[in-house]
Amino acid sequence: MSEFIGHFHVALIHLPIGILLISLLLLWLRTNEKYHISHHVIKIILLIGVVAALLSCFTGYILSTTDNYEKPLVVWHMWMGIALAVASMFLYMKVARNEFDLIYKLLAIGTLILIIITGHLGGSLTHGSDYISFNFNGDKTGIIKIKPLTNVQEAKVYDSVIQPIFRARCYSCHSSKRQKGGLRLDKFDLMMKGGKDGKIIEPSNADNSDMIKRILLPDEDEKHMPPREKPQLTDQQIALLHWWIENGDDTIRRVKEMPQPEPINTYLLSLQVGHEEHKLPANIPLSPVEAANDKAIKQLKDKGAIILPVAQNSNYLSANCVAATNLTDKDFALLLPLKKQLVWLKCGNTKISDSGLSIIAQCTNLTFLQLDNTPITDVGLQKLSSLQQLQSLNLVGTNITEKGLEALKNLRQLQSIYVYQTKINKEDWLQLQKDFPKVLIDSGGYNVPLFPDDTIVLKAPAYK
Repeated sequence: MSEFIGHFHVALIHLPIGILLISLLLLWLRTNEKYHISHHVIKIILLIGVVAALLSCFTGYILSTTDNYEKPLVVWHMWMGIALAVASMFLYMKVARNEFDLIYKLLAIGTLILIIITGHLGGSLTHGSDYISFNFNGDKTGIIKIKPLTNVQEAKVYDSVIQPIFRARCYSCHSSKRQKGGLRLDKFDLMMKGGKDGKIIEPSNADNSDMIKRILLPDEDEKHMPPREKPQLTDQQIALLHWWIENGDDTIRRVKEMPQPEPINTYLLSLQVGHEEHKLPANIPLSPVEAANDKAIKQLKDKGAIILPVAQNSNYLSANCVAATNLTDKDFALLLPLKKQLVWLKCGNTKISDSGLSIIAQCTNLTFLQLDNTPITDVGLQKLSSLQQLQSLNLVGTNITEKGLEALKNLRQLQSIYVYQTKINKEDWLQLQKDFPKVLIDSGGYNVPLFPDDTIVLKAPAYK
Protein backbone atom coordinates (compact mmCIF):
# COMPACT_ATOMS: atom_id res chain seq x y z
CA MET A 1 0.00 0.00 0.00
CA SER A 2 2.86 2.41 0.82
CA GLU A 3 4.46 1.78 -2.56
CA PHE A 4 1.09 2.29 -4.28
CA ILE A 5 0.60 5.66 -2.55
CA GLY A 6 4.20 6.71 -3.16
CA HIS A 7 3.93 6.26 -6.91
CA PHE A 8 1.25 8.99 -7.01
CA HIS A 9 4.13 11.41 -6.42
CA VAL A 10 5.06 11.15 -10.11
CA ALA A 11 1.55 12.26 -11.12
CA LEU A 12 1.14 14.95 -8.43
CA ILE A 13 4.55 16.62 -8.68
CA HIS A 14 3.68 18.51 -11.87
CA LEU A 15 0.65 20.18 -10.29
CA PRO A 16 2.44 22.46 -7.80
CA ILE A 17 5.08 23.33 -10.40
CA GLY A 18 2.53 24.47 -12.96
CA ILE A 19 -0.05 25.97 -10.62
CA LEU A 20 2.42 27.91 -8.48
CA LEU A 21 4.14 29.27 -11.58
CA ILE A 22 0.76 30.47 -12.89
CA SER A 23 0.04 32.05 -9.51
CA LEU A 24 3.34 33.94 -9.55
CA LEU A 25 2.67 35.10 -13.11
CA LEU A 26 -0.79 36.39 -12.18
CA LEU A 27 0.58 38.12 -9.08
CA TRP A 28 3.11 39.90 -11.26
CA LEU A 29 0.52 40.86 -13.88
CA ARG A 30 -1.89 42.25 -11.28
CA THR A 31 0.58 45.06 -10.60
CA ASN A 32 -0.49 46.43 -13.97
CA GLU A 33 -4.05 47.72 -13.70
CA LYS A 34 -4.86 47.13 -17.37
CA TYR A 35 -5.09 43.34 -16.78
CA HIS A 36 -7.85 43.60 -14.12
CA ILE A 37 -7.03 40.18 -12.59
CA SER A 38 -9.39 39.13 -9.82
CA HIS A 39 -7.77 38.92 -6.40
CA HIS A 40 -10.11 36.05 -5.45
CA VAL A 41 -9.10 34.05 -8.53
CA ILE A 42 -5.41 34.41 -7.62
CA LYS A 43 -6.13 33.24 -4.06
CA ILE A 44 -7.98 30.13 -5.28
CA ILE A 45 -5.22 29.19 -7.74
CA LEU A 46 -2.52 29.78 -5.15
CA LEU A 47 -4.40 27.69 -2.56
CA ILE A 48 -4.68 24.79 -5.01
CA GLY A 49 -0.91 25.04 -5.60
CA VAL A 50 -0.23 24.94 -1.85
CA VAL A 51 -2.43 21.83 -1.39
CA ALA A 52 -0.76 20.12 -4.38
CA ALA A 53 2.67 20.93 -2.93
CA LEU A 54 1.75 19.40 0.44
CA LEU A 55 0.37 16.24 -1.21
CA SER A 56 3.53 15.99 -3.33
CA CYS A 57 5.68 16.22 -0.19
CA PHE A 58 3.66 13.46 1.50
CA THR A 59 3.71 11.05 -1.48
CA GLY A 60 7.35 11.89 -2.19
CA TYR A 61 8.38 10.94 1.33
CA ILE A 62 6.47 7.64 1.04
CA LEU A 63 8.15 6.93 -2.33
CA SER A 64 11.62 7.63 -0.89
CA THR A 65 11.07 4.89 1.71
CA THR A 66 9.85 2.28 -0.79
CA ASP A 67 12.22 2.80 -3.72
CA ASN A 68 15.98 3.12 -3.78
CA TYR A 69 17.65 6.32 -4.97
CA GLU A 70 20.92 8.09 -4.33
CA LYS A 71 20.43 9.17 -0.68
CA PRO A 72 22.09 12.64 -0.69
CA LEU A 73 20.11 13.63 -3.77
CA VAL A 74 16.85 12.35 -2.28
CA VAL A 75 17.47 14.27 0.96
CA TRP A 76 18.14 17.53 -0.88
CA HIS A 77 15.10 17.04 -3.11
CA MET A 78 12.91 16.29 -0.07
CA TRP A 79 13.99 19.34 1.95
CA MET A 80 13.74 21.68 -1.03
CA GLY A 81 10.25 20.33 -1.66
CA ILE A 82 9.26 20.92 1.98
CA ALA A 83 10.74 24.41 1.84
CA LEU A 84 8.73 25.10 -1.33
CA ALA A 85 5.50 23.94 0.32
CA VAL A 86 6.16 26.11 3.41
CA ALA A 87 7.12 29.18 1.34
CA SER A 88 3.99 28.84 -0.80
CA MET A 89 1.84 28.58 2.37
CA PHE A 90 3.24 31.84 3.76
CA LEU A 91 2.87 33.45 0.35
CA TYR A 92 -0.79 32.46 0.29
CA MET A 93 -1.29 33.94 3.76
CA LYS A 94 0.23 37.23 2.61
CA VAL A 95 -1.96 37.32 -0.51
CA ALA A 96 -5.09 36.39 1.45
CA ARG A 97 -4.44 39.29 3.84
CA ASN A 98 -3.60 41.75 1.03
CA GLU A 99 -0.16 42.26 2.58
CA PHE A 100 1.94 43.08 -0.47
CA ASP A 101 5.00 44.23 1.42
CA LEU A 102 8.71 43.42 1.22
CA ILE A 103 8.24 40.02 2.90
CA TYR A 104 5.61 39.16 0.26
CA LYS A 105 8.09 40.01 -2.51
CA LEU A 106 10.84 37.91 -0.90
CA LEU A 107 8.42 34.97 -0.53
CA ALA A 108 7.40 35.24 -4.21
CA ILE A 109 11.03 35.30 -5.39
CA GLY A 110 11.94 32.50 -2.97
CA THR A 111 9.03 30.35 -4.22
CA LEU A 112 10.19 30.77 -7.81
CA ILE A 113 13.78 29.83 -6.93
CA LEU A 114 12.64 26.79 -4.92
CA ILE A 115 10.45 25.57 -7.82
CA ILE A 116 13.50 25.65 -10.10
CA ILE A 117 15.83 23.94 -7.60
CA THR A 118 13.34 21.26 -6.55
CA GLY A 119 12.39 20.52 -10.15
CA HIS A 120 16.04 20.21 -11.15
CA LEU A 121 16.79 17.79 -8.30
CA GLY A 122 13.74 15.72 -9.22
CA GLY A 123 14.88 15.56 -12.83
CA SER A 124 18.34 14.47 -11.70
CA LEU A 125 16.81 11.64 -9.65
CA THR A 126 14.70 10.41 -12.54
CA HIS A 127 16.90 10.99 -15.57
CA GLY A 128 20.43 11.35 -14.17
CA SER A 129 22.43 14.37 -13.11
CA ASP A 130 23.44 15.13 -16.73
CA TYR A 131 19.90 15.17 -18.12
CA ILE A 132 20.20 18.83 -19.21
CA SER A 133 23.59 18.59 -20.94
CA PHE A 134 23.12 15.06 -22.31
CA ASN A 135 21.94 16.08 -25.79
CA PHE A 136 24.80 18.55 -26.26
CA ASN A 137 27.31 15.71 -26.70
CA GLY A 138 26.27 15.14 -30.29
CA ASP A 139 24.45 11.85 -29.67
CA LYS A 140 20.71 12.35 -30.09
CA THR A 141 19.80 8.67 -29.92
CA GLY A 142 19.83 8.31 -26.15
CA ILE A 143 22.19 5.35 -26.55
CA ILE A 144 25.56 5.34 -24.82
CA LYS A 145 28.30 4.28 -27.22
CA ILE A 146 30.52 1.37 -26.16
CA LYS A 147 34.21 2.07 -26.68
CA PRO A 148 35.90 -0.32 -29.18
CA LEU A 149 38.66 -2.63 -27.92
CA THR A 150 42.19 -2.73 -29.29
CA ASN A 151 42.56 -6.49 -28.85
CA VAL A 152 39.33 -8.22 -27.91
CA GLN A 153 40.97 -11.60 -27.21
CA GLU A 154 43.21 -10.09 -24.53
CA ALA A 155 40.36 -8.16 -22.88
CA LYS A 156 38.71 -9.35 -19.67
CA VAL A 157 35.22 -10.55 -20.47
CA TYR A 158 33.43 -8.85 -17.57
CA ASP A 159 35.34 -5.55 -17.56
CA SER A 160 35.46 -4.98 -21.32
CA VAL A 161 32.48 -6.84 -22.79
CA ILE A 162 29.76 -7.29 -20.16
CA GLN A 163 30.06 -4.28 -17.86
CA PRO A 164 29.88 -1.78 -20.77
CA ILE A 165 26.52 -3.32 -21.70
CA PHE A 166 25.23 -2.78 -18.16
CA ARG A 167 26.62 0.75 -18.17
CA ALA A 168 24.89 1.59 -21.45
CA ARG A 169 21.54 -0.05 -20.78
CA CYS A 170 21.07 -0.64 -17.04
CA TYR A 171 22.89 1.88 -14.84
CA SER A 172 20.17 4.54 -15.10
CA CYS A 173 17.99 2.35 -12.85
CA HIS A 174 20.46 -0.01 -11.16
CA SER A 175 23.60 1.76 -9.94
CA SER A 176 24.86 3.75 -6.96
CA LYS A 177 22.54 6.64 -7.89
CA ARG A 178 19.38 4.55 -8.06
CA GLN A 179 18.60 0.96 -7.15
CA LYS A 180 15.23 0.14 -8.63
CA GLY A 181 13.92 -3.03 -7.02
CA GLY A 182 16.87 -2.95 -4.63
CA LEU A 183 19.20 -4.08 -7.43
CA ARG A 184 22.65 -2.74 -8.28
CA LEU A 185 24.54 -3.79 -11.39
CA ASP A 186 27.56 -1.50 -11.06
CA LYS A 187 29.25 -3.82 -8.54
CA PHE A 188 29.74 -7.51 -9.32
CA ASP A 189 29.13 -8.78 -5.78
CA LEU A 190 25.97 -6.70 -5.41
CA MET A 191 24.72 -7.90 -8.78
CA MET A 192 25.20 -11.53 -7.80
CA LYS A 193 23.39 -10.83 -4.52
CA GLY A 194 20.31 -9.74 -6.47
CA GLY A 195 17.48 -7.42 -5.45
CA LYS A 196 14.17 -7.47 -3.63
CA ASP A 197 12.89 -10.31 -5.84
CA GLY A 198 15.95 -12.48 -5.25
CA LYS A 199 18.93 -13.42 -7.41
CA ILE A 200 18.89 -12.42 -11.05
CA ILE A 201 21.74 -14.68 -12.22
CA GLU A 202 21.96 -18.44 -11.87
CA PRO A 203 25.62 -19.33 -12.50
CA SER A 204 26.22 -21.43 -15.63
CA ASN A 205 22.48 -21.49 -16.37
CA ALA A 206 21.56 -18.50 -18.49
CA ASP A 207 18.14 -19.79 -19.55
CA ASN A 208 17.00 -20.00 -15.91
CA SER A 209 18.51 -16.66 -14.92
CA ASP A 210 15.91 -14.00 -14.18
CA MET A 211 18.04 -11.38 -15.94
CA ILE A 212 17.84 -13.18 -19.29
CA LYS A 213 14.18 -14.11 -18.82
CA ARG A 214 13.19 -10.48 -18.25
CA ILE A 215 15.24 -9.20 -21.17
CA LEU A 216 13.50 -11.67 -23.49
CA LEU A 217 9.97 -10.81 -22.37
CA PRO A 218 7.82 -8.88 -24.89
CA ASP A 219 8.34 -5.12 -24.69
CA GLU A 220 4.78 -4.54 -23.50
CA ASP A 221 5.20 -6.88 -20.52
CA GLU A 222 5.53 -4.83 -17.32
CA LYS A 223 8.39 -7.09 -16.16
CA HIS A 224 10.39 -6.61 -19.37
CA MET A 225 13.80 -5.04 -18.82
CA PRO A 226 14.88 -2.45 -19.70
CA PRO A 227 11.50 -0.64 -19.61
CA ARG A 228 10.23 -0.09 -23.15
CA GLU A 229 10.71 3.70 -22.90
CA LYS A 230 14.46 3.09 -22.36
CA PRO A 231 17.05 2.11 -25.03
CA GLN A 232 16.79 -1.65 -25.55
CA LEU A 233 19.53 -4.27 -25.71
CA THR A 234 20.51 -5.41 -29.18
CA ASP A 235 20.45 -9.07 -30.21
CA GLN A 236 24.25 -9.01 -30.02
CA GLN A 237 24.25 -7.71 -26.45
CA ILE A 238 21.67 -10.28 -25.34
CA ALA A 239 23.73 -13.07 -26.90
CA LEU A 240 26.91 -11.89 -25.16
CA LEU A 241 25.17 -11.71 -21.76
CA HIS A 242 23.75 -15.20 -22.29
CA TRP A 243 27.21 -16.50 -23.30
CA TRP A 244 28.91 -14.94 -20.26
CA ILE A 245 26.39 -16.34 -17.76
CA GLU A 246 26.37 -19.76 -19.41
CA ASN A 247 30.15 -19.98 -19.12
CA GLY A 248 30.47 -19.16 -15.44
CA ASP A 249 29.81 -15.38 -15.07
CA ASP A 250 33.14 -14.50 -13.42
CA THR A 251 35.25 -11.32 -13.48
CA ILE A 252 38.63 -12.96 -14.00
CA ARG A 253 38.83 -14.72 -17.36
CA ARG A 254 39.89 -13.10 -20.59
CA VAL A 255 37.99 -13.53 -23.85
CA LYS A 256 40.59 -15.95 -25.24
CA GLU A 257 40.06 -18.28 -22.25
CA MET A 258 36.37 -18.87 -23.00
CA PRO A 259 34.73 -20.95 -25.77
CA GLN A 260 33.62 -18.79 -28.70
CA PRO A 261 31.01 -20.55 -30.83
CA GLU A 262 29.36 -18.87 -33.79
CA PRO A 263 27.96 -16.24 -33.73
CA ILE A 264 29.69 -15.20 -30.46
CA ASN A 265 33.07 -15.08 -32.18
CA THR A 266 31.63 -12.69 -34.76
CA TYR A 267 30.03 -10.51 -32.09
CA LEU A 268 33.30 -10.35 -30.15
CA LEU A 269 35.23 -9.39 -33.25
CA SER A 270 32.77 -6.55 -33.87
CA LEU A 271 33.86 -4.99 -30.54
CA GLN A 272 37.40 -4.63 -31.79
CA VAL A 273 38.80 -1.46 -33.36
CA GLY A 274 38.41 -1.56 -37.13
CA HIS A 275 35.28 -3.72 -37.18
CA GLU A 276 31.68 -2.58 -37.40
CA GLU A 277 29.03 -3.94 -35.08
CA HIS A 278 27.51 -7.18 -36.34
CA LYS A 279 24.13 -6.49 -37.85
CA LEU A 280 21.33 -8.54 -39.29
CA PRO A 281 21.05 -8.28 -43.09
CA ALA A 282 19.76 -4.82 -43.86
CA ASN A 283 17.98 -5.71 -47.09
CA ILE A 284 14.25 -6.17 -46.85
CA PRO A 285 11.76 -6.32 -49.75
CA LEU A 286 11.25 -2.94 -51.38
CA SER A 287 7.58 -3.47 -52.05
CA PRO A 288 5.21 -2.47 -49.21
CA VAL A 289 3.22 -5.13 -47.40
CA GLU A 290 0.03 -4.98 -45.38
CA ALA A 291 0.13 -5.19 -41.59
CA ALA A 292 0.32 -8.69 -40.09
CA ASN A 293 -2.60 -10.37 -38.39
CA ASP A 294 -2.62 -9.34 -34.72
CA LYS A 295 -4.18 -12.63 -33.64
CA ALA A 296 -1.41 -14.63 -35.35
CA ILE A 297 1.24 -12.48 -33.66
CA LYS A 298 -0.40 -12.99 -30.27
CA GLN A 299 -0.50 -16.78 -30.74
CA LEU A 300 3.23 -16.84 -31.41
CA LYS A 301 3.97 -14.57 -28.47
CA ASP A 302 1.91 -16.84 -26.23
CA LYS A 303 4.28 -19.65 -27.26
CA GLY A 304 7.26 -17.57 -26.16
CA ALA A 305 8.36 -16.17 -29.53
CA ILE A 306 9.42 -12.51 -29.80
CA ILE A 307 7.84 -10.76 -32.79
CA LEU A 308 9.13 -7.29 -33.66
CA PRO A 309 9.12 -4.96 -36.69
CA VAL A 310 12.48 -4.87 -38.47
CA ALA A 311 12.36 -1.07 -38.83
CA GLN A 312 10.26 1.93 -37.97
CA ASN A 313 7.17 2.42 -40.14
CA SER A 314 7.59 -1.04 -41.64
CA ASN A 315 5.18 -3.97 -41.57
CA TYR A 316 7.99 -6.48 -42.16
CA LEU A 317 8.73 -8.57 -39.07
CA SER A 318 11.42 -10.55 -37.29
CA ALA A 319 10.61 -13.64 -35.21
CA ASN A 320 12.98 -14.74 -32.44
CA CYS A 321 12.29 -18.17 -30.94
CA VAL A 322 15.35 -18.22 -28.64
CA ALA A 323 13.09 -18.26 -25.56
CA ALA A 324 10.58 -20.69 -27.11
CA THR A 325 12.78 -23.79 -27.18
CA ASN A 326 9.76 -26.11 -26.77
CA LEU A 327 8.21 -25.17 -30.10
CA THR A 328 7.32 -28.21 -32.20
CA ASP A 329 6.91 -28.56 -35.96
CA LYS A 330 3.16 -28.15 -35.47
CA ASP A 331 3.71 -24.87 -33.63
CA PHE A 332 5.80 -23.46 -36.48
CA ALA A 333 2.64 -23.55 -38.60
CA LEU A 334 1.66 -20.43 -36.66
CA LEU A 335 4.21 -18.57 -38.83
CA LEU A 336 2.20 -19.10 -42.01
CA PRO A 337 -0.26 -16.20 -41.47
CA LEU A 338 2.87 -13.99 -41.27
CA LYS A 339 4.70 -15.42 -44.27
CA LYS A 340 4.38 -12.20 -46.29
CA GLN A 341 5.72 -10.02 -43.48
CA LEU A 342 8.40 -12.34 -42.04
CA VAL A 343 11.97 -11.53 -43.19
CA TRP A 344 14.16 -12.52 -40.21
CA LEU A 345 13.67 -15.80 -38.35
CA LYS A 346 15.70 -17.28 -35.48
CA CYS A 347 14.92 -20.93 -34.71
CA GLY A 348 18.22 -21.89 -33.10
CA ASN A 349 18.11 -24.45 -30.27
CA THR A 350 14.46 -25.35 -30.97
CA LYS A 351 12.95 -28.76 -31.81
CA ILE A 352 12.25 -27.91 -35.44
CA SER A 353 12.87 -30.90 -37.74
CA ASP A 354 12.78 -31.58 -41.47
CA SER A 355 8.99 -31.54 -41.33
CA GLY A 356 9.04 -28.04 -39.88
CA LEU A 357 11.29 -26.83 -42.70
CA SER A 358 8.41 -27.47 -45.09
CA ILE A 359 6.62 -24.66 -43.27
CA ILE A 360 9.66 -22.37 -43.23
CA ALA A 361 10.02 -22.90 -46.99
CA GLN A 362 6.68 -21.14 -47.51
CA CYS A 363 8.00 -17.92 -45.93
CA THR A 364 9.58 -16.83 -49.19
CA ASN A 365 10.48 -13.28 -48.05
CA LEU A 366 13.01 -14.55 -45.52
CA THR A 367 16.45 -12.93 -45.78
CA PHE A 368 17.95 -14.15 -42.50
CA LEU A 369 17.46 -17.66 -41.07
CA GLN A 370 19.04 -19.31 -38.02
CA LEU A 371 18.66 -23.08 -37.63
CA ASP A 372 21.70 -23.71 -35.43
CA ASN A 373 21.68 -26.63 -33.00
CA THR A 374 18.48 -28.16 -34.38
CA PRO A 375 17.88 -31.79 -35.52
CA ILE A 376 17.45 -30.91 -39.21
CA THR A 377 19.13 -33.01 -41.94
CA ASP A 378 19.87 -32.80 -45.66
CA VAL A 379 16.31 -33.93 -46.44
CA GLY A 380 14.83 -30.85 -44.83
CA LEU A 381 17.53 -28.52 -46.13
CA GLN A 382 16.52 -29.27 -49.73
CA LYS A 383 13.11 -27.75 -49.03
CA LEU A 384 14.69 -24.34 -48.46
CA SER A 385 15.52 -23.94 -52.17
CA SER A 386 12.33 -21.85 -52.45
CA LEU A 387 13.84 -19.06 -50.29
CA GLN A 388 15.15 -16.97 -53.17
CA GLN A 389 15.55 -13.85 -50.98
CA LEU A 390 17.71 -15.61 -48.36
CA GLN A 391 20.99 -13.83 -47.59
CA SER A 392 22.28 -15.47 -44.38
CA LEU A 393 21.83 -19.05 -43.16
CA ASN A 394 23.12 -20.42 -39.83
CA LEU A 395 23.45 -24.24 -39.72
CA VAL A 396 25.94 -24.52 -36.84
CA GLY A 397 25.68 -27.73 -34.83
CA THR A 398 23.34 -29.54 -37.26
CA ASN A 399 23.67 -32.85 -39.14
CA ILE A 400 23.76 -31.38 -42.62
CA THR A 401 26.41 -32.40 -45.18
CA GLU A 402 27.89 -30.98 -48.35
CA LYS A 403 25.30 -32.91 -50.40
CA GLY A 404 22.48 -31.17 -48.55
CA LEU A 405 23.97 -27.74 -49.22
CA GLU A 406 24.10 -28.44 -52.96
CA ALA A 407 20.34 -27.94 -53.08
CA LEU A 408 20.83 -24.28 -52.13
CA LYS A 409 23.46 -23.31 -54.69
CA ASN A 410 20.84 -21.58 -56.86
CA LEU A 411 19.93 -19.07 -54.13
CA ARG A 412 21.33 -15.98 -55.85
CA GLN A 413 20.98 -13.62 -52.87
CA LEU A 414 22.88 -15.85 -50.45
CA GLN A 415 25.86 -14.08 -48.86
CA SER A 416 26.89 -16.21 -45.86
CA ILE A 417 26.46 -19.75 -44.53
CA TYR A 418 27.66 -20.89 -41.08
CA VAL A 419 28.51 -24.59 -40.98
CA TYR A 420 30.65 -25.00 -37.85
CA GLN A 421 30.26 -28.39 -36.08
CA THR A 422 28.31 -29.99 -38.93
CA LYS A 423 28.89 -33.21 -40.92
CA ILE A 424 30.79 -31.33 -43.63
CA ASN A 425 34.31 -32.75 -43.98
CA LYS A 426 37.54 -31.05 -45.03
CA GLU A 427 37.56 -32.94 -48.31
CA ASP A 428 34.16 -31.39 -49.16
CA TRP A 429 35.52 -27.85 -48.90
CA LEU A 430 36.74 -27.54 -52.48
CA GLN A 431 33.37 -28.61 -53.84
CA LEU A 432 31.57 -26.13 -51.60
CA GLN A 433 33.73 -23.31 -52.90
CA LYS A 434 32.79 -24.29 -56.45
CA ASP A 435 29.09 -24.48 -55.61
CA PHE A 436 29.10 -21.15 -53.72
CA PRO A 437 31.86 -19.01 -55.29
CA LYS A 438 30.42 -15.70 -54.01
CA VAL A 439 29.26 -16.89 -50.59
CA LEU A 440 31.15 -16.60 -47.31
CA ILE A 441 31.17 -20.12 -45.85
CA ASP A 442 32.21 -19.99 -42.19
CA SER A 443 33.50 -23.30 -40.83
CA GLY A 444 34.46 -21.95 -37.37
CA GLY A 445 37.23 -23.74 -35.51
CA TYR A 446 39.29 -20.60 -35.04
CA ASN A 447 42.71 -20.89 -33.40
CA VAL A 448 43.54 -18.09 -30.98
CA PRO A 449 47.28 -17.28 -31.07
CA LEU A 450 49.26 -17.62 -27.86
CA PHE A 451 51.05 -14.62 -26.40
CA PRO A 452 54.34 -14.67 -24.46
CA ASP A 453 52.64 -13.87 -21.16
CA ASP A 454 49.93 -16.53 -21.51
CA THR A 455 49.71 -19.17 -18.82
CA ILE A 456 50.12 -22.66 -20.26
CA VAL A 457 48.90 -25.65 -18.28
CA LEU A 458 50.91 -28.83 -18.89
CA LYS A 459 49.42 -32.14 -17.92
CA ALA A 460 51.87 -34.66 -16.50
CA PRO A 461 51.79 -38.11 -18.13
CA ALA A 462 50.02 -40.83 -16.21
CA TYR A 463 52.29 -43.54 -14.78
CA LYS A 464 51.28 -47.04 -13.89
